[in-house]
Amino acid sequence: MGDTIVKPKISKEILSKLQSQMVEERQVTLHCCYKSEFFEEEKIRIWSSTYLLDRHSDHISKLIHIENISLSPNWTDLPFNKEYWFTLVFEGLPKNCKVFDFIELIHQDGGFFKEGIVRNGSDVYRLTLD
Repeated sequence: MGDTIVKPKISKEILSKLQSQMVEERQVTLHCCYKSEFFEEEKIRIWSSTYLLDRHSDHISKLIHIENISLSPNWTDLPFNKEYWFTLVFEGLPKNCKVFDFIELIHQDGGFFKEGIVRNGSDVYRLTLD
């Protein structure tokens, strides 16, 4: 005995209203590589005050997710003299954004910064950071 699935009928008016309220989810993903060049213990972290800035508007995309790196005040130990990869996910950029900057705004030296990143169609990037 099989259950019959009945597709609900939704009026065109309600469908139109719902579609106008839907916002396309867009995210920007940065796969970041940091190479430890010291021969002693080194640590790394990211601050929540890390953003993407559209070069041609006032738009700022906030950091919404991190992978394989600690959020300040915690630290991640780095392997000696090796590349270390981590991922940052940001809110989407405006559709008309062509170039953006990646900046970590902190109250000390050493914040990450990469300027003039040219936008691509996938919004997934691989960056080498100093």
